[in-house]
Amino acid sequence: MPLYDYRCETCGEFALLRPLAQWRDPAACPDCGAACERYVSGAPALSALSSAVNRAHALNERSAAEPRSSRAGHGMNCGCCKGGKLPSKTRHTPDGGKTFAGARPWMISH
Repeated sequence: MPLYDYRCETCGEFALLRPLAQWRDPAACPDCGAACERYVSGAPALSALSSAVNRAHALNERSAAEPRSSRAGHGMNCGCCKGGKLPSKTRHTPDGGKTFAGARPWMISH
C-alpha cells in the first residue's frame, strides 16, 4: 500500500498508508477526525535510498539506451562462433531435383 500525504486545516500535515483504490478519497485526521483532502507535498525522497539501490538505478539508466552485450558485437545464436558448419538438410536427387530430409512432401515451404 502506498503512503499518501494529507493536510488538516487545524492540525497540520499527516501521512497514511491506504489502498491504491482509495487514492482520491478524503481521510480522517488522526487528531481531530475531520475529513482531509490529499495533497502532493513534492518529489519523492530518492536520496533516502540505500547506496546499493542508487547504484542499481544508475546501472539501469546507463543500459537503457545501449544494453551491454557479452558476446562482443555478435547477436544471439550467432552462427560464426559455433565452430564448424551445420550439415545442410537439402538433398539432391539424380535428376537435379531437391528434397529436404525430414520434410513433409505435401507441405509447401517458404
